[in-house]
Amino acid sequence: MFGGAAVYLCLVGIVETFSRRWVVAGVVSLGHVVLLAAGVGAGYLAATAHGAPARRAGAVAALAAGALVGASLAVLLVCGAAIDLRVMFINASPRLYQILALGHPLPVAVPLLVALGAVTGVAGWVLAGMAPRARRTFLSGLVVVLIVGVFQDLLQLLLQGPAAVTALRGALFAVDGPSAGGAAVLCVLTWAVLASRGRYDGALRRAAASLTPDAQRGLRALRWALVAGLLLIVPIAGGPFVAQVMVLVGLYILMGLGLNLEVGFAGLLDLGFVAFFAIGAYTVALLTSRGEHGIAHWSFWAAVPAAMAVSLVAGILFGIPVLRVRGDYLAIATLGLGEIVRLLVLSDALRPWLGGSFGIVLIPKPRIGGWELSGPRELYYLTLLASGFIAYVAWRLQDSPLGRAWMAIREDEDVAEAIGIGLVTTKLLAYGLGGAMGGVGGAIFAVLVGSVFPQSFSLLISINVLVLIILGGLGSLWGVVVGALVLVGLPELLREFGDYRFLVYGIVLVVMMLVRPEGLLPAAAQRRELHAVEDAPAGGPASALAVSGAGSAEA
Repeated sequence: MFGGAAVYLCLVGIVETFSRRWVVAGVVSLGHVVLLAAGVGAGYLAATAHGAPARRAGAVAALAAGALVGASLAVLLVCGAAIDLRVMFINASPRLYQILALGHPLPVAVPLLVALGAVTGVAGWVLAGMAPRARRTFLSGLVVVLIVGVFQDLLQLLLQGPAAVTALRGALFAVDGPSAGGAAVLCVLTWAVLASRGRYDGALRRAAASLTPDAQRGLRALRWALVAGLLLIVPIAGGPFVAQVMVLVGLYILMGLGLNLEVGFAGLLDLGFVAFFAIGAYTVALLTSRGEHGIAHWSFWAAVPAAMAVSLVAGILFGIPVLRVRGDYLAIATLGLGEIVRLLVLSDALRPWLGGSFGIVLIPKPRIGGWELSGPRELYYLTLLASGFIAYVAWRLQDSPLGRAWMAIREDEDVAEAIGIGLVTTKLLAYGLGGAMGGVGGAIFAVLVGSVFPQSFSLLISINVLVLIILGGLGSLWGVVVGALVLVGLPELLREFGDYRFLVYGIVLVVMMLVRPEGLLPAAAQRRELHAVEDAPAGGPASALAVSGAGSAEA
């Protein structure tokens, strides 16, 4: 399996494209890391399949598995030398064969690939035999080096300024990427930090718990002040490109917070959420545009509350037809509603008012007195302010009576209704408030681009927003932020690998659903639901329930 995956990644061009980015300058490229990871993964799984990785059988199995990965790549190399594979696979280029052969002739490269595969398989066996904590610490150091290598351009941009910072950049980076010495220093520092954290973490927690309430509040205030300071200097340190990326991330955070009210809090699966984003954008466009479709010539600050109100009413109206629909049927119904909005905007009947496929243009930028928020840095602060306000509202709603009513509906609608929760009002509030939050994102998007077109509000946006809250953790406000950074921010920062964006996107989603289905930063209730059996003590209620369920299944 791992050998086939490695060959596949070679033939689709990932290995060749990734090899242009050095993880350690002149030593290991990102393409080499992909191939090495295949051998290590095969060895790790082969060793753990025997139940006792430290045994000789586990070592032999890991060695054989790694050798099979190397042999698969060797077969590809031999076939490429004998047959013109580019007739079918355009990425089977001479550059790929040079990467696989490591600069050696074919008779040397073939056994060398098998031998290197066997070595990586044994490395997987060694990892499997480590204690879990030691394995996490060891891999964390390697991951830090990998992250620095992948984002080396951004990091070198940030490490500019005073002489000390420039000297640090020179110590860590060579011309093509992180130097070997810099990578070693980063790895060792990561191991040292994690080891010291494990040693002193308990003592620090006890010391923090022993502080007076006023001191604890001051410590939390200091932590939030540091976070706010870092957010404020992002566009200054990163430049206009990073600010533009963070504005896009902020828009998805706004939409994610709104959809999280519906899906994460109330359990109402919505695949047409982009409709509220579009309604907010078109409302601001109509009220502020200086073109032929502008109807009021309002300022942005006057148009945003109107966009929120229109989106809120639209959310309530959308919720009325689907009040009695649940589960997958609700997803299909909301998908239809979202498509209806897009088709209405494109229709000839509304073209005189909404512009049809030509959209609405000449949307002015927001102004504060004589200062125009025209550049990405200024709009970044606007997006940051809006995201902070919406996040605060969502946080206050989470533990309010309304938020608890949403969560009761999410768990079981019939029980929620039986204890006196009004399903109609509660559901409509979820749709309305979620739609209003999405409308704020659409309003900022309209002034960011300066025009709105129907093609900007496709179904894929709804899918992306849903995926980012699932990846981050359903019902978790911080999960929305992390999901937006991972699924929106990172691909934008790695534009050079854009051809493989959706392939990597799909792989990450599959791995996440298998390894961490609750998300990266899940809500406490979500984590308990998915790990109740694992966290329960032996013989406890959860384990008894699992045994009972197994017995029922056998019966």
